[in-house]
Amino acid sequence: MNERSLRVLEYEKIVDMLKNHVTSNLAKNLVEKLRPSTDFNEVRELLSETSEAANLIIQRGSVPIGPIYDLRRHLKMAEIGSYLTPSQLLEVSDTLRTARMLKNFIKSGNENNGNFPILQSYASSLNTYKHIEDRINEAILGEDEISDNASVTLKNIRRQIANKNNAIKNKLNLIISSPSMQKYLQESIVTIRQGRYVIPVKAENRVNVPGLVHDQSSSGATLFIEPLSIVEMNNDLKELKLKEQAEIERILTEITGLIGEKSEGIKVNQEILTKLDFIFAKGKLALEMKGIEPKLNNRGYIKIKNGRHPLIDKNVVVPNSIWLGDNFTSLIITGPNTGGKTVTLKMVGLMVLMAQSGLYVPADYGTEVSVFDGVYADIGDEQSIEQSLSTFSSHMKNIIEIMNNVTEKDLVILDELGAGTDPTEGAALAMAILTDLYERGVRTIATTHYSELKQFALIKDGMENASVEFDVETLSPTYKLLIGIPGKSNALEISKRLGLSDYIIEKAREFINKEDIEFEEIISSIEENRKLAEKDRDEAIRLRLEVQRLKNEYEKKIQKLNKQREREIRQAKEEARKILKDAKKEADEIIKELRNISKEVGRERNRKIEEMRKKMRISIDALEEPLFRIENIDTDEPPKDLRVGDTVRILTLNQTGTVISKPNSDGDLTVQIGIMKINVNISNLRLVKEDRDSIEKTNVGTILKTKTQTVKSEIDLRGQTFEEARIILDKYLDDAYLAKLQRVSIIHGKGTGALRKGIHQFLKTHSHVKSFRQGVYGEGGDGVTIVELK
Repeated sequence: MNERSLRVLEYEKIVDMLKNHVTSNLAKNLVEKLRPSTDFNEVRELLSETSEAANLIIQRGSVPIGPIYDLRRHLKMAEIGSYLTPSQLLEVSDTLRTARMLKNFIKSGNENNGNFPILQSYASSLNTYKHIEDRINEAILGEDEISDNASVTLKNIRRQIANKNNAIKNKLNLIISSPSMQKYLQESIVTIRQGRYVIPVKAENRVNVPGLVHDQSSSGATLFIEPLSIVEMNNDLKELKLKEQAEIERILTEITGLIGEKSEGIKVNQEILTKLDFIFAKGKLALEMKGIEPKLNNRGYIKIKNGRHPLIDKNVVVPNSIWLGDNFTSLIITGPNTGGKTVTLKMVGLMVLMAQSGLYVPADYGTEVSVFDGVYADIGDEQSIEQSLSTFSSHMKNIIEIMNNVTEKDLVILDELGAGTDPTEGAALAMAILTDLYERGVRTIATTHYSELKQFALIKDGMENASVEFDVETLSPTYKLLIGIPGKSNALEISKRLGLSDYIIEKAREFINKEDIEFEEIISSIEENRKLAEKDRDEAIRLRLEVQRLKNEYEKKIQKLNKQREREIRQAKEEARKILKDAKKEADEIIKELRNISKEVGRERNRKIEEMRKKMRISIDALEEPLFRIENIDTDEPPKDLRVGDTVRILTLNQTGTVISKPNSDGDLTVQIGIMKINVNISNLRLVKEDRDSIEKTNVGTILKTKTQTVKSEIDLRGQTFEEARIILDKYLDDAYLAKLQRVSIIHGKGTGALRKGIHQFLKTHSHVKSFRQGVYGEGGDGVTIVELK
């Protein structure tokens, strides 16, 4: 790959971005050597690595890549029989732990329905040496600290050292605290010199303190003397420390030996960990730039969908789509300066280089790039001061080098082709270069200011125009690339909006070739038509999305209604099954009673049989009706003027009943279905078609009439328990309400007051009770409760 092209396309900045995501210096070295591959299969393999890493991170989260150290020197020392320092052993332990955790991480990801064959292959080759990790962590506490638990011998030696230290300190403390000795001391302290305990003595008192001099102060006024009484003790301490050091070296040698035995496996680990660190860095970068895996081809076709320049802030970059190599192999981009032409060129070049390096590209799905043998770019001012070359000469030198080396399997990117010289000659030279590249089958993208190249691309097969959009209203570029439309010169329009006089604008038009004016007008027309087409397209997309949204909502509502319908049908069937079961049970009881009655004789038997027959008929009438659908529902809306005695259908139960109480403020009321009373909401009711004036002719009307004639205005509950009284009283209040009585008396007696208290509590929550009070003199006093009905 051409190194100069990598430099002008700023490939190294992509490498730096990747470098920020690796954790080890070994992987950084690998990243620094990264270069685009020209082998199709290798590129595909590299992209597959990145895909697996990105997908695994998405599934499992943060990758446990801990410290990865360069262990080559450590392993060499272990192989020759030397021993490693504590800090080196900790580096080995950390690296082994990283290998073990990373292996488990990848293996776990593969078990969770993942598909990571490349990563799994690397992970399966990682060696785990938990026993070495544990031995190091057991023996080493820090970079310079060995644990007492490293060996039994070391623990015993250190215990003896501690005891000896205490003995020496106690001996010296007795010496320095002695009144006879204190006058000879510079300070009453114990210190250490050359690894031995000493005391500070004034120089002039040297003869008064027998012992060995180990040091003196910088002024010479203080001598550090080891008293003769502790020389032997210090010797013992020194010997113990030598034993400690020997034991430490033995422990380090032992652990290093374990490492040496597995040095080949650890070397393999280091290579694999470096590679995995590099692969996961690619995955992290892909997620950071919201990139995608581009589709690959080897036929020179490029299609970038909403590509974003990777080195521009993703919050401000304008995405652009660009394609090349199918219907045309040369793309000529025109437009104003600072309009985004150079950025577009670099974006295309960088995305090709990134893809061939195994990196994701910041674009949308559907992006496709070819694997080229080389990418050649001439971008920017490469003027060489040392060679005293002009801008034109510098560019031409680069282009000549490109023309001498390029093949049909290469991509060529040229910025401001032919610039820096006479416009006529520059345009002619540019057309000649583009023609030669086209005839050689080279994929080429070039930018230019020359209008001649716009017309040239229009008439030349295999070439296509493109332009960067410019908003004349705001006098600023939009950075949008328009393929198929040549760039329009906006000099006169911009000058006019900036305030240049109209007569100067017109005078300028006179100097422009008539054909050029017509060409510019055609471009303007194309541009206007394009904007209208885009507006219509956006509106069509908006309407299509709105229709799709409404369709989805409708389908969801249909599904919800179907589920609700099925649920209600299921509930109705369950209720019907329960009613039939209850009916069968009641019929069995009646038959049983009839059999008992059959044993009796005379008129009494006949009376009881008639009662049973009547009871059975009433039960069958009450149970039969809810099992059949009544179609004469008055309306689909809940009834508005509902009265006691109206016939209604309960929708959720699919049963018909009679209203026995008016709706309250929340719309709740009581409906009688046969022998059952049910509390329902008015929204769940539908009025059944029925002539309310003829209600007297119906069964309900007959019942109401009978109740009106037979129900008394008082009920006697004396002698009943509260539970017995509550059932009787509840039925009595229903009958009194249907009979339209306004006031009734409940006789409960005085007694202990328990029955009266229970009845009062019951009346507070009854739906037919408006108010109640205790009786007064002449009404029965405390033994009676007067109830006002609604």
